[in-house]
Amino acid sequence: MSMIKSSAWSDTLLDASTVDTAIVFDFGRVVFDWQPEALLSRVLPRRAATPETAAHWVEQIFQSYQGDWGDFDSGQVEVPALIERIARRTGLDEAEVMAVVDAAPASLTPLSGTVALMKRLKDAGRSLYFLSNMPLPFAEHLERAHPFMDWFDGGVFSSRVKVNKPAAAIFDHALKQFGLPAEQVLFIDDHGPNIEAAKALGWQAVQFVGDAELERELIERGLIV
Repeated sequence: MSMIKSSAWSDTLLDASTVDTAIVFDFGRVVFDWQPEALLSRVLPRRAATPETAAHWVEQIFQSYQGDWGDFDSGQVEVPALIERIARRTGLDEAEVMAVVDAAPASLTPLSGTVALMKRLKDAGRSLYFLSNMPLPFAEHLERAHPFMDWFDGGVFSSRVKVNKPAAAIFDHALKQFGLPAEQVLFIDDHGPNIEAAKALGWQAVQFVGDAELERELIERGLIV
């Protein structure tokens, strides 16, 4: 589906200095819940039978979203090659790895508090965008599954531009695609290095720790009332 839409700006009582501020959301653990330990406990119950073994296999499979999984996020490797690489590296059966990859997109469930804040921002006339490290099959699933994806005026998935956060190139690409100057953007992400990378490039940025804290921040900035 097309992710680029025109924004319907509305008259509000918000401070004039913030009228043009656009909000850019990360997805994992900000808009969508992501609990890989719970995923592995459900899909690989024999392997991930305890919190300790679940944490072990999370590190082995996802590699802190570097390595094989980082290549998947950046669109450098497709599912069949990813399965083969992870199985060979970890000793898991290919069927086990495939089960994890197949189950992962649906395990990205909306965080209701953040979605409610997004609705308030949209109702206040704010332009919403996203910038997310996300494998292509997962991105396509999210676009199909969630009607609120239509609220976004645009977005960048790492797998479609072949580079991951926190590389400067993906932030530069996002600004060009959105047609925005860095100072006009407020970026919300849960991962500290991504926040620091954005700030170094002149973006406004807030580290996400929860929807209540984000609500306070947005009110203080005059972005919602």
